[in-house]
Amino acid sequence: ISPLLKEMDSKSVEELSCPVCCEIFKDPVLLSCSHSFCKECLQQFWKTRDTQECPVCRRRSSKDLRSSGSEEICSLHSEKLKLFCLEDKQPVCLVCRDSEKHVNHTFRPISEVLLSHKHTERQIKEEFEKLHQFLRDEEEATITALREEEEQKQQMMKEKLEEMNRHISALSHTIKDTEEMMKASDACFLKVTTEFSFIVCAQNNLPITQTMIKLLICIEGNLL
Repeated sequence: ISPLLKEMDSKSVEELSCPVCCEIFKDPVLLSCSHSFCKECLQQFWKTRDTQECPVCRRRSSKDLRSSGSEEICSLHSEKLKLFCLEDKQPVCLVCRDSEKHVNHTFRPISEVLLSHKHTERQIKEEFEKLHQFLRDEEEATITALREEEEQKQQMMKEKLEEMNRHISALSHTIKDTEEMMKASDACFLKVTTEFSFIVCAQNNLPITQTMIKLLICIEGNLL
């Protein structure tokens, strides 16, 4: 992200923001009281009022809405507002410029100031768009990572279930074979029972105890 947003002070941002919607000006309108608004915001505000007044200072305005690029009339001297006072941050007429109130002040043509503000507004919009795109990319990357993690977990669970099914299948075959052997003689049954215990331990990673080994030796001795 460009350092432009970091370097821009809050006052400059406020000058480009509508006091009603607090957003960057859209089709800005400049009233005779020197306050500016979005044209639509001002129209909506006036619909709720009996008189056309400024939403900020409440000064009445008898003029039709004009864009900030149109010439306005000074409320003090009834002269066209052609200059912009950089110290007071407001448009002034030629009489205002020469008055005592604006002694040693710096002035610029309104058209020049508007052009500069529009350029700054365009830069801000570009930076905001870059920021929004960055956030959209981050959101998409996060969602993708979460999906991949979920897929990995599902794959691990699937492999675990398959392994468990293989164990269950092997045990089922062992049980079936044991049931067949149980129908044989008692000695054979005891031998098969012991072997089955070892198979179960091996398939389930269970420890073969000394007691089980002694039991097998005892059974084998009886079978001989």
